[in-house]
Amino acid sequence: GRVILRAVRIPVADGLFTIPYPEVKQQHPERFRYFPFLVYDGTPDNLRCVSCKICEQECPPQCIHIVTEKDEQGRPVKAHGRTLPKQFDIDMSICMSCRICVDVCPFEAIEMDNQHEISTHGRGPELMFDKTALLRSAEYFQQIKPTEAAVVNQRLAAKAAKKTSQQQ
Repeated sequence: GRVILRAVRIPVADGLFTIPYPEVKQQHPERFRYFPFLVYDGTPDNLRCVSCKICEQECPPQCIHIVTEKDEQGRPVKAHGRTLPKQFDIDMSICMSCRICVDVCPFEAIEMDNQHEISTHGRGPELMFDKTALLRSAEYFQQIKPTEAAVVNQRLAAKAAKKTSQQQ
């Protein structure tokens, strides 16, 4: 270990150390990412996701599955002025935490969480997270990633201002 420290020019006095996990949790940087979650504003009924399915199409391991509720004519059912997903599932056992779903979402509806302790005894349904398990508030996102949330809030405010100016 000391040879590696010298090679990367880290003072040997600092040394390598072990954190006594799980008693002490390691502090992760804000850019740390693990599993995605769905963001809602105010209440879970006000979900940002509009079932556009871009994240589902762009996901490399195809772990996102979205089902949209449709009426008798096959058109998506709208609630609160937009289409909401009837079912939104992510199979965490195959998610590779690539963040592509976050980058392609035009509605800022999906973000990456810092939570990484989701171990289970099985690989089946225990790691298939449905919409209710994926929901997190915008305040939660603000708390875990304040810098990124500020940028997202600016984008959403600009979109809202542009929409209101077009309506007038």
